Amino acid sequence: MRKRRGLSAKGWLLAVVLSITVTIGFVAATGDRRNFELVKNLDIFYTLFRELNSYYVDEINPEKLIKTGIDAMLESLDPYTSFIPESEMDDFRFMTTGEYAGIGALITKRGRYVVISEPYEGFPAQEAGLKAGDRILEIDGKDMKDKETSFVSDRLKGPAGTQINVLVKRPGIDKELMITINRRMIQINPVPYYGMVNNETGLIILNNFTQECAREVERAFTDLKNNHGMKSLILDLRGNPGGLMDEAVKIANLFLPRGSEVVSTRGKVSQWDKTYRAPREPIDTVMPLAVLINRGSASASEIVAGAIQDHDRGLVIGQRSFGKGLVQTTRSLAYNTSLKVTTAKYYIPSGRCIQAVDYSNRNEDGSVGLIPDSLMKAFKTKGGRTVFDGGGISPDITITPERFANITFALMAQQTIFDFSTEFAAKTPTIAKPEKFQITDEMYNAFKDYVSNLEEFRYESQSQEQFRKLKSVAQREEYFKLAEEAFKELEVLLTPNATRDLEIFREEVSELLSMELIRRYYFQRGAIIFNIGRDKEIKEASNVLANKSEYRDMLNGTVLTHAGDKRMNN
Repeated sequence: MRKRRGLSAKGWLLAVVLSITVTIGFVAATGDRRNFELVKNLDIFYTLFRELNSYYVDEINPEKLIKTGIDAMLESLDPYTSFIPESEMDDFRFMTTGEYAGIGALITKRGRYVVISEPYEGFPAQEAGLKAGDRILEIDGKDMKDKETSFVSDRLKGPAGTQINVLVKRPGIDKELMITINRRMIQINPVPYYGMVNNETGLIILNNFTQECAREVERAFTDLKNNHGMKSLILDLRGNPGGLMDEAVKIANLFLPRGSEVVSTRGKVSQWDKTYRAPREPIDTVMPLAVLINRGSASASEIVAGAIQDHDRGLVIGQRSFGKGLVQTTRSLAYNTSLKVTTAKYYIPSGRCIQAVDYSNRNEDGSVGLIPDSLMKAFKTKGGRTVFDGGGISPDITITPERFANITFALMAQQTIFDFSTEFAAKTPTIAKPEKFQITDEMYNAFKDYVSNLEEFRYESQSQEQFRKLKSVAQREEYFKLAEEAFKELEVLLTPNATRDLEIFREEVSELLSMELIRRYYFQRGAIIFNIGRDKEIKEASNVLANKSEYRDMLNGTVLTHAGDKRMNN
């Protein structure tokens, strides 16, 4: 914590203890036992800290020690109540506004240096010539070797209008490159893509619930309807972690009549008990609508999906959402710091609570569990369909997500695909447009050779993991000696072989490789365009919206579909 101007650390601590002492006397006089316990423990904390500061064998960092104590205290409550120091306020504002001052690029750590992961199209980094894979050697003459990503990020950001010199090493070029970039305000559009999936169905992807995101969704909807002949809509909230509740209410209001309940909040303090209703006339209440969600859809995403489902306004497709139904309010603290504190829970129109776990009732080991099925309660949508609580939003059409092979996970986690794409882009000036791009045999063979020559690339197969367990049990039960040769043959067979596995799982590896390569030439929008035609959840949504009778039957509760398996909804 910072010292107050004009006071020494000792003087400031003395002022704090005098204040605590006076408060204790006042509280004791009023007889308020709970407040007395609160102030008493604050006094204990102060005296403990004072003794540590005076007598601990090594020098301590007061700010770091207090921050550690605050974080541990808040972590015992729930994952979302947190202390925001002054140094992190810019990042916090970016989460709510989508705006910051900098160069407009994603970065990641590779070895001893930070590299450019993705320059945003149309922003200073890309306009100045930075490319994915560029290794950042220096910033304004200061060495960036062995610096953490956060350290480099802080130096890339700065006041809009200021200039920054970045020295980079680019694969395929012998000499180092000095790139001068003019910082400016970076406003990330929460709608990275919208367009037509087919002649009648439009798609709007929403990544975050930042300020004015509802306006962006409305703008996209109006363009698709008026200029592209859209007759049905897919709203993609997959991987959207949420954000501002007010924006969620506005987006739900685009499709729900004025006055419709969207969400309500209930907390310990009555001032947080409130029902939020659609405040204006909607832009459309009849167009067939599908909302895509998955495990990464949380908070505001769940409010929108839940409100659409509970009002029978559209179908929810994908996987059960995250289940983050706790409301946070930001409270200003001293010295330009803030407290983000959980004040209430979210309830969607049917009465269901979104929250999946109960942090107020922990197990003895401090863990928390999901709400068990035995405690789930049935609720009714506006049209009478049965829905259940238990945390998160359960889709009307459940689609099992694809599970990647271990080698595919390893290629992504170890950034092997990223590194190959960097080398490929350095040698290849252009590739086909996203709609027509495909990995050729020549490209894939080059990738296989690249992986085979990497001594550090390691992975384990799921079969190998299970085999190791089987072998251990067999040895313990003395069956291993009876089939030792068979075990040895099986072990050889199950030992990971990158060349073999890259052929077995070529389809999924090729898809991820294609996405990374396309990002190098056509940025995020290009990767989205490439993926749309291969996305089975978008395909399912398109098919359901095209079948008007099935769509109506599902909204009426006559048919419930789970990945194409039709069942009666009783």
